Amino acid sequence: LHLCEAHRHLASTVTQSCISSKLNNGSRSNACSYAKNLAQSLLLLVYDSYIEVVSSLCSQTGNCNNCGNGNYNGNYNGNYERDNRRFSKEKNNRPERRPERRADRFAERTAPVEEVEGQLEGRNALQEALKSGRTIDKVFVAAGDTDKGLQRLAAQAKEAGAVVVPVDRRKLDAMSTTRSHQGIIALAAAHVYYTIDDILEEAASRGENALIVICDELSDPHNLGAIMRSAECAGAHGVIIPKRRSVGLTATVAKASAGAVEYMKVARVTNITAAIQELKDKGVWVFGTAAEGSIPMYKADLTGPTAIVIGNEGDGMSQLVRKNCDVMVHIPMKGKISSLNASAAASILLYEAVRQRL
Repeated sequence: LHLCEAHRHLASTVTQSCISSKLNNGSRSNACSYAKNLAQSLLLLVYDSYIEVVSSLCSQTGNCNNCGNGNYNGNYNGNYERDNRRFSKEKNNRPERRPERRADRFAERTAPVEEVEGQLEGRNALQEALKSGRTIDKVFVAAGDTDKGLQRLAAQAKEAGAVVVPVDRRKLDAMSTTRSHQGIIALAAAHVYYTIDDILEEAASRGENALIVICDELSDPHNLGAIMRSAECAGAHGVIIPKRRSVGLTATVAKASAGAVEYMKVARVTNITAAIQELKDKGVWVFGTAAEGSIPMYKADLTGPTAIVIGNEGDGMSQLVRKNCDVMVHIPMKGKISSLNASAAASILLYEAVRQRL
């Protein structure tokens, strides 16, 4: 092809090779038509190349219906603009070549899946459950998945006595409550809940002052899971949650905790206020958290037996729980946002306790 040196960089390698082949097998007029069709099929990515090639061809063959008068003198003229407008119009009117992709394969659900305690979703949740010795009854694994890590995990579950069932991924999608099952869902024995005495005994067995997190009616399973993860990493001895108006130890909580739920003692109590009073009677100081707390957390003594109360995501701590706390503390805020996420606040306070105990 004889292209203008000033615009040689615009010519696409694909366009050049395809049209060269056409020139070898047919007339220049056919090659000109082919160049236009090729440019349209490749959209605007090679439109400049189309103008360049067509104009170069037609400068030798005379007028052409495909590209205008074809008088190419080294500069783009009005033919470029006319063809560009015509090409853009044809592009906009072109029907979609493939249907719109479904962004979420769970979107067809008509109702949310009810969370089941004892259901574990994802590889980390199952792996940590196996490490902790928790009884796994059944494991559903994506059939035909060649991932070696998934196969290894299924083999470990089978060795631990679980029944491994290969199923279609659509069944896993239907079972999943987290929408992120990673190709494996396990049904385990229901979590064992502990008592406040069990948590205090855990602290005594380690030779440490108790560090406990009390969650006052948390409704978001991701928050509870994140708090449990931070509590386990910070060396806390237990978490206390209420039986009513609070999320339990569901699959979402287990996944959000990255397996920490398998190592953390969780007490589920009927009444948070009564649990706080029981802790106080046993020598534990209870610190409530609120933006209007009387002292900053740095001035609170968290070295002794300590329980940190984290309030509900929307309303914070209830008034009755506030009244029963020994001290109300706040986290200093320097920005324009007045509050932190519940799990973030819990993490900051837990690691302040860790810092003071070093």
